[in-house]
Amino acid sequence: MKFTRKASAHWQGSGKEGKGTVSTESSVLNKAQYSFKTRFEDGIGTNPEELIGAAHAGCFTMKLSFLLGDAGFTPDDLKTKASVLFEDGNVTKITLDLEGKVSGIGSDQFIKIANEAKKTCPISQLLKAELALNAKLV
Repeated sequence: MKFTRKASAHWQGSGKEGKGTVSTESSVLNKAQYSFKTRFEDGIGTNPEELIGAAHAGCFTMKLSFLLGDAGFTPDDLKTKASVLFEDGNVTKITLDLEGKVSGIGSDQFIKIANEAKKTCPISQLLKAELALNAKLV
């Protein structure tokens, strides 16, 4: 399978005083605002690190669902939070906090499959930051 997904950004003004928007081809994001304040302070809008976190959490969780299915399990509920650490001008670590409810699976097997998903999801493979996973079967 091969496809291309598209997103765009528009920016006006200087880095600190300017403002911009980001949009996705699907229009789920349609001129969502971002700025210095939304990235480095508190402001209304989004930022690149938050978007990377959402993409990574979504990709990882879907990959985990596929891998659990390959192992004969159907997840009842999977919840992933991604924390993206930005320091000294770089994204240095992403921590995925996972809670899963999967009937019939043991904790060790669940964590093993979750680690495989962390390693093999396309967004994990794209990123150079340290990737951490805290997984819990509930």
